[in-house]
Amino acid sequence: MEQGTLFVKLESAREALPVQGRVVISQTVNGVRVLEIELVTDEDGLTQPVTLDAPDRSISLDPASTQQAWAAYDVEAYADGYSDILLEGVQVYSGVEAYAPISMLPIFSSQAVSPTAVTADTGSTSRKAQQDILHTTIPAPAIRGGSASGPAPLSTCATQPLVLQSVFIPQYITVHLGKPQNSAANETVSFPYYIKNVCSSEIYPTWPENAIRANIYAQISLALNRVYTEWYPSKGYNFNITNSTQYDQYYVSGRNIFTNISRIVDDIFNTYLRRVGDFAPYYAEYCNGTTVTCKGMSQWGTVSLAESGLSPIQILRRYYGNNFELVTTNDIRAIPSSYPGTPLRLGSTGNNVSIIQRQLNRIAKNYPAIGQQSVDGVFGATTQSAVRTFQKIFNLTQDGVVGKSTWYKISYIYVAVKKLAELGSESEPYPGGSGDAPGSGTGSIQQGAVGAQVAAVQYYLSYLAQTFYPTIPNIVPDGIFGAQTRSAVIAFQNTFGLTADGIVGPATWAALEKQFETAYDDNNPGSYFGAYPGVVLREGNRGLRVQQMQFYLLYLHYSYSSIPKINADGIFGPATTAAVRAFQAKFGLTQDGVVGLASWTELYSIYSQKNALVLSDEQVPAYPGFVLRRGSQGQAVLGVQTYLNVISRKYASVTPLTRDGNFDSRTEVSVRAFQRQF
Repeated sequence: MEQGTLFVKLESAREALPVQGRVVISQTVNGVRVLEIELVTDEDGLTQPVTLDAPDRSISLDPASTQQAWAAYDVEAYADGYSDILLEGVQVYSGVEAYAPISMLPIFSSQAVSPTAVTADTGSTSRKAQQDILHTTIPAPAIRGGSASGPAPLSTCATQPLVLQSVFIPQYITVHLGKPQNSAANETVSFPYYIKNVCSSEIYPTWPENAIRANIYAQISLALNRVYTEWYPSKGYNFNITNSTQYDQYYVSGRNIFTNISRIVDDIFNTYLRRVGDFAPYYAEYCNGTTVTCKGMSQWGTVSLAESGLSPIQILRRYYGNNFELVTTNDIRAIPSSYPGTPLRLGSTGNNVSIIQRQLNRIAKNYPAIGQQSVDGVFGATTQSAVRTFQKIFNLTQDGVVGKSTWYKISYIYVAVKKLAELGSESEPYPGGSGDAPGSGTGSIQQGAVGAQVAAVQYYLSYLAQTFYPTIPNIVPDGIFGAQTRSAVIAFQNTFGLTADGIVGPATWAALEKQFETAYDDNNPGSYFGAYPGVVLREGNRGLRVQQMQFYLLYLHYSYSSIPKINADGIFGPATTAAVRAFQAKFGLTQDGVVGLASWTELYSIYSQKNALVLSDEQVPAYPGFVLRRGSQGQAVLGVQTYLNVISRKYASVTPLTRDGNFDSRTEVSVRAFQRQF
């Protein structure tokens, strides 16, 4: 018998809050508990790693072996104020460190039962009754059997997959825990965690690193293809991917993951496979290669190829072809919808018109009656005629207007003729040429703009004006970029030494966001943006907290039309009450028009999910392209110090820093603490 290690982390609020509590690791054989280890988590929610017995490593490297390659342990978690958790079947492999992150669920009741029973004579603890503990069982890895990862054939799909305008890494992805048509829960998790979970659920962590990397690249590409083609939202589903290997890839809610897999994913989560010259992530179908075979990658086959010395891209090319490359993007943001929100008609201009023109030109190769046209972004008579012909062919209202139904149908037929969501997809070049590739744009917000992004700019300016900078005019956020907003932007730019053009481009946005965060930190020490203020807000209240809540509602108005548009003026009046009630109705809360803990928490949660900030290329600063270490200086170091300061509020082991752009010994200590924590 060989050995592996296991440590546990208790956390809450999507990894944002560590939880201090008690953990029991046990193993039961033939109904008898043969092992019980009790641990206590530290201030960062972590237990010490423990060494546990595991089967011989050779079993997990032999595709013909029928023996279980891992040892199964049970993990119980207890913490005051949280429901008790039982994670059954945690997998431990020889020579591998296993990591069990457990999401603790708060108990909002004064009648919570004490999590443990302590015997008077020995002080030992006993497991609670089964009905009093939240129970999750981790199944065997998919590599032991099952079906190929991938969808039903395109011809069986009833409705329309779409195509987004760019390839990006989603901040979060929503997984349906079952087949698409079956009733099951959805789970929204960060994209890197999703990939870590899938990899830990599908293959063995004992495999050679290059085999693991090749599998992860395929898993990333398949997931991004689902996002890019809007495969499930286009069918009316409220999720991005399923955990059914009959349709997608294996995700197991609540399972443990492995440190080596986690490290690899953190390194490559924003890299995907595509055909050379293509735009879209490749639909990288794969299967285990033993009990199930397919025309894509054999997961077991990657092991022998890695052992023979092949690199990850060489392994992938063995299965998908030589005309493939790995592409990295720093475009990381929330998942949008492809439909522009308003119909396109004669006289419309812009990028959305270009998208329709390009897609109609490709469809015309299969349906020549549509005809070819110039992709110039101008909705003229030729485009109108092509739209009408398309509508006639596909039994739509022939009005020559691209409304929601026509947009989706064009996108569906475009995906169908190109087979973008299948293994043998056509080449998909960058729309409009390489100049439109992700990361190459320089978007801006200026006078005349309307929407959630404008509201964010206005709110930041208003907050700065009311707290520390009287030279900036105090404007009321209303989502409309008018003359007053332009004057406030110019004042901000003058105050902070920027080009005073009244336009919020990348440089102005970065400075605005930084100054807002600094001002908010200084005005709310020990708190974070979005933290519940600790008081109930209702009609008649005034102040910055009311304005913050109104900003969330104003921002969400542009995603949910049922929430009426309000001004974020800091005055809780009847219009704000109506907006709060509408939000509460939309998300299943008590419709009392009062913002207490439950409403505030849900409001900030939905805002956070919808908030793509401004300028997608600037939302998550790109990795600078070089390693930062002691002695480094500059803006990139300043960014790292800023992030560490925010993280230090919730993780006491991470040292807060002076933000000076100098990577000194104190910064190094803080970075090491962060690395240990995660």
